[in-house]
Amino acid sequence: MPGRLVGRRTRDHGGTVNITPLTAAHAGQVLDIYRLGIEEGDATFETEAPGWQAFDAAKLPGHRFVAVGEDATVLGWVAASPVSDRCAYAGVVEHSVYVHPAARGRGVASALLKALIDSTEAAGIWTVQSGIFPENTASLALHERAGFRVIGIRERIGRHRGVWRDVVLVERRSPAIG
Repeated sequence: MPGRLVGRRTRDHGGTVNITPLTAAHAGQVLDIYRLGIEEGDATFETEAPGWQAFDAAKLPGHRFVAVGEDATVLGWVAASPVSDRCAYAGVVEHSVYVHPAARGRGVASALLKALIDSTEAAGIWTVQSGIFPENTASLALHERAGFRVIGIRERIGRHRGVWRDVVLVERRSPAIG
């Protein structure tokens, strides 16, 4: 149940981090973190962050969380979207996880992925997947630690800033569902 995650606390190198559901109250900080990830160039094919309404509509309400520091600053976020509206794919979601550059290396992304995995398994979702640029070695290592496996590489799948980019497909199949 997503509600049981409210108030989950974890210690990081900078203090206590609270993992809570992502709501409209976090919109500004979440979209700023997304924008920073876009600007760095190795997080997404997107060229600009959406507005809150589009972001909110695209993400599953029960499977999106923020990591909030002791000073109420959003340190990072994770969110899942359905991969298809076909009933055969009802248990498959695609996710994104972003951490503010100043909060990296503190276990924030790991805590966010744990919250997402807990919520998806509680909802009967059997596969969580993502596409990651191969240059984003930190994200690939994070996902491996969280139990994701590489299922393939989509070569030259899209152009990003005028350059053809590959995407590494990763997935985590739930050992509890299926």
